[in-house]
Amino acid sequence: MRRDTFLKSLAALAAAGALPLSAHAAPNVKMMIPANPGGGWDTTGRALGKALTDAKAADTVTYDNKGGAAGALGLAQFVNGSKGDAHALMVMGSVMLGGIITGKPPVKLEQATPLARITTEYNVFVLPANSPLKTMKDVVDQLKKDPGSVKWGGGSRGSTEHIAAAMIAQKVGADPSKINYVAFRGGGEATAAILGGNVTVGGSGYSEFAEYIAAGKMRPIAVTSAKRLPGIDVPTLKELGIDVEIGNWRGVYGAPGLTADQRKAAIDMLQAALKSTAWAEALKKNDWTSSVLTGDAFSKFVDDDFASLRAIMAKSGMI
Repeated sequence: MRRDTFLKSLAALAAAGALPLSAHAAPNVKMMIPANPGGGWDTTGRALGKALTDAKAADTVTYDNKGGAAGALGLAQFVNGSKGDAHALMVMGSVMLGGIITGKPPVKLEQATPLARITTEYNVFVLPANSPLKTMKDVVDQLKKDPGSVKWGGGSRGSTEHIAAAMIAQKVGADPSKINYVAFRGGGEATAAILGGNVTVGGSGYSEFAEYIAAGKMRPIAVTSAKRLPGIDVPTLKELGIDVEIGNWRGVYGAPGLTADQRKAAIDMLQAALKSTAWAEALKKNDWTSSVLTGDAFSKFVDDDFASLRAIMAKSGMI
């Protein structure tokens, strides 16, 4: 076959999507992180970006942090600015669902394209090291006396730690509608508030507080998992007699208006990254649990979680 004929055939195959991923030039990915630097979504997005490049599924990854309103500001920018862009990704998760329920943003999550759930992380509640309270029992006792006197600090309104705080109040007989929850735009702000003693108790994913716990600057008092986290000597809420379990899952959406082929290619790209050594190292480093779910199964999961969260939040007086 003549060289020019061969090249034309190769180009036709590539255009038709008939070549394997390795035969295509790796794309330049644009990653929307709908949160400020320093938090869980930021850590997840940048770890995923590294995994994409290490797996050669992407040539480069650029990041755009847009925090606020439980991810709704970043979602709006992503929906309005990336339509049809097959190489645009957005990190998101259960926190965004809670924010949408409480905030009613001008754009809908359904406008973007669901690709994959990638991790689940459980929350840990911590006290500042110099707090007069020492245990979750101390927190609960104060909560029962005066719900408003316990200042809970964490992510945006509707985050898993916000929902968990309301569920704890409900389970111990306090009025969940009277909890005093202080929402922060990012993990860095929440951490500073806890370290400064500006909140009574803080909540977030374990990875965000791990270094401060190890340094003795925060005292972990409970985790929201069903069982104790591996290698972490912190009791579950259930062990403490509080029947609360809630996980903070994280996922990835693509741009609005993707074709079926574009969606499949994006999912394939993510799956290549999630099989990489770099991603395995990120899971271990951050104590994340891999919980991969893709395509239509992920879409159904999001719909079901929306309904479940809405019911919990309504019952807890949050909406």
